[in-house]
Amino acid sequence: MTAPLATRLAGELDGLDLAPGTWLVAVSGGPDSVALLLLMADIAAERGLALVVAHADHGIHPDSAAVAMRVAQLADTLGLPATIGRLELGADATETDARAARYAWLRGERTRLGALGIITGHHADDQVETVLMRVLRGSGPAGLAGMPRRSRDLVRPLLPFRREELAQYLLERGTDAWRDPANTDSRHLRSWLRGEVLPALEARLPDVAPRLLGLSEQARVERDAWDEVLDRLEGLALRVEQARIALDAGTLAALGDGLAGQIVRTAARRLGHIVPVAAARRAVGLARDGSSGQRTDLGDGWTAELAFGRLVLGPSMPTEADRSLPSAGECRWGGWLLTLGSGPAQPVERRGWRTWLPHGDISVGGLRDGERLRPLGGTGSRPIVRLLQEARVARGERMAWPVLRLDGNPVWVPGVSRSSSSVPEVGQEAVRIDVQRT
Repeated sequence: MTAPLATRLAGELDGLDLAPGTWLVAVSGGPDSVALLLLMADIAAERGLALVVAHADHGIHPDSAAVAMRVAQLADTLGLPATIGRLELGADATETDARAARYAWLRGERTRLGALGIITGHHADDQVETVLMRVLRGSGPAGLAGMPRRSRDLVRPLLPFRREELAQYLLERGTDAWRDPANTDSRHLRSWLRGEVLPALEARLPDVAPRLLGLSEQARVERDAWDEVLDRLEGLALRVEQARIALDAGTLAALGDGLAGQIVRTAARRLGHIVPVAAARRAVGLARDGSSGQRTDLGDGWTAELAFGRLVLGPSMPTEADRSLPSAGECRWGGWLLTLGSGPAQPVERRGWRTWLPHGDISVGGLRDGERLRPLGGTGSRPIVRLLQEARVARGERMAWPVLRLDGNPVWVPGVSRSSSSVPEVGQEAVRIDVQRT
């Protein structure tokens, strides 16, 4: 006899090893997410999980506000806090638009509430549909692995469960849920596969769903094996910084074409980007025969750059506008976090990620053409671009590297060089600035 769903879910949570603390439960109001919420509400407290119900009202369907109210009422009945996001996308929004907006909001709420992650109601039938969609789109093995049980900040504890048993659980609990008409609208690819294609396949091949789940498991094993290869090849000296990943070009160049290309693709996938086979081949060619500063396109805004003996993969780094900084508090600029406070100045280092500046008009911005500064402890002024090169900052990152200015004059390039000008005396009241990548 099959164990009760709550018992099975408890076993899944044990395997996922969720840390005690606050977790968002994404609840659309549909049967799957409502079943997830009811199950989690029964077993979360004993694991130290403080649940917050999170519902995104897309504003697409006329009943969306009523659905949001029902979700809030269910959360209240269960004694759980709820957060409702009103996205107001409008009736013309696509599935893709809705998904992107929903996850952006969920991740924003996670940050705002200090939650450890987001728990979603994806189940085995969703996985079957995902794998079939990716087969039809020509995905590689990593894509055919489908949705992982845990990735980044998402947790999917219902992946071993079938849709029918979740529906039966709701029936036994006497709980109703909203049925989104979009889920049966064949204009949407997933809905078409669910409502028409999979039933036709199952009529001919009754075990098609287990077969696709088996394919997903095989692909997952292969994907995980490539991840292990990436970690075990110590010569690659893999390093991840600010949404970019770097590999030792010499080590990569010495490998065979197939292995080297797969390592490039595996490395990029670690940051959520899929590199086509042909683009990975170009990146390997760059590692073998390119010169420092050369780049090749990897698609969707990503590039591979050869920089000081390393192949750097990542999105093109946009330069943000200059921004004035407060005398105290936090400020984000691009992929950097700047923290400012006041106090007695301490000795200033030439390189490093903390400095002290006199009070004044302090700003942060990107590199300007011809800009120079006089390095602390050096003689004469130097072009900042040359200092960045000497610090082995890849060409694609230089324009997005922060330059701090006092009253319009460059005084500090974090991690690269501090200017000898505007250095406060030790003990003088000054502004302390810490900079780190995010």
